[in-house]
Amino acid sequence: MGAEAWHAAWVSVEGIILIIGDEELLVERAIGDVVASARAGDPETEVIDLGPGGLEPGRLAELTSPSLFGGGKVLVLRSAQDLGKDLTAEVLKYAKTPADDVVLVAVHHGGAKGKALVDGLAKLGARKVACPKVTKMGERIDFVRAEIRAAGGKISADGARSLLDAVGNDLRELAAACSQLVADTGGRVDDAAVARYYRGRAEVSGFTVADKAIEGQLADALEQLRWALATGVAPVLIVSALAQGVRGLAKVGGAPRGARGAALAKELGMPPWKIDRVQRQLRGWSGDGVARALTVVAEADAQVKGGAADPAYALEKTVADIVAARG
Repeated sequence: MGAEAWHAAWVSVEGIILIIGDEELLVERAIGDVVASARAGDPETEVIDLGPGGLEPGRLAELTSPSLFGGGKVLVLRSAQDLGKDLTAEVLKYAKTPADDVVLVAVHHGGAKGKALVDGLAKLGARKVACPKVTKMGERIDFVRAEIRAAGGKISADGARSLLDAVGNDLRELAAACSQLVADTGGRVDDAAVARYYRGRAEVSGFTVADKAIEGQLADALEQLRWALATGVAPVLIVSALAQGVRGLAKVGGAPRGARGAALAKELGMPPWKIDRVQRQLRGWSGDGVARALTVVAEADAQVKGGAADPAYALEKTVADIVAARG
């Protein structure tokens, strides 16, 4: 993937757009580009974001019918691979004669599941946008350099590699790091700037520890924790990241069963992409397990604020206890 692909601009919006892939940042950017382009033509364009299970039989016809008040719509259909045979047929039927004032964005994770929808929409002329996982080191370096350049800065390949070593491979975290680095350095980002910026910053390492622990990856979580502590991240900031991650599980897991899509996002005060991420992280968790994890992080907070003789040991125990609560 060329560097220019990370920041593609939408000149126009067709009626049907098919986004294929599971790289969250790229998917969200593609959706954002579609919405921005639609609103450039009609600032009052309504965005309807449907999460998994948000499309019941017959609802597509209701959502795409003309509004009494006029105005366009962008209908984002996430996890389209999970629609099933009947709903897939409804989407394909609609796609044959789409409404003029509606843009339908189908987001498919890729793979064989739900391939009938991908093939059907492709045959009907849907615009395809590929958002695959960025797995190769060379592509990740290209991504970092493109992000820095887009923010108005400059970084060498070696500097980009140093940033990857420090941050990891999550594109969301890399994008945030690139933006902050350019803002902090005035644009020239070298190895010294990377090391200086990440000494004491928890935006990346703390949340990486939290994600690994919540997902049950004990070895990876401990490795990230030790790296964070070794580079000077304050234990209290790591506990804060762990607490935010566990509270996210509690909020999404405790949401009303009938709430979904935009209504759920509004109720929880979380963007839809984050709700999707937490819903995936919830797999393997029980209500009792989340409650235990909340207790664990509350105890850890007290310990690192003066109650523990060895904060590093207290954090390692906290991570292990969170993973155990998940099990």
